[in-house]
Amino acid sequence: MFEWNKHAAVDVVRGAEPINRLTAGDIATLIERHLQAGQPRLVLDLERVPLIDSAGLEMLLNLRDTCQRRGGSMKLAAPNALCRDILLVTDVGTKFEIFGDVTAAVGSFAQ
Repeated sequence: MFEWNKHAAVDVVRGAEPINRLTAGDIATLIERHLQAGQPRLVLDLERVPLIDSAGLEMLLNLRDTCQRRGGSMKLAAPNALCRDILLVTDVGTKFEIFGDVTAAVGSFAQ
């Protein structure tokens, strides 16, 4: 299950299950429900996410586009080795700023 937290003016979403065809819709719904107003500043914490499949990658790109259309941005934090490889091999990783931990990702919005 994924959960939503607020770190100052930045929204952080974290979970410990795969982002795949079974979970991507629920995760997107959770995030979009919280992005109703203002310029989104979103960090997706991937530290405990074991895997991202093609549906998950598509969801990430769609959410990034939603954030950008609203004048904000979405950043990724702490992907494990497998998720990092998936992001790089598919070229999806080049579409995001990826940080080693949530603190760095949240802090990047202040710069």
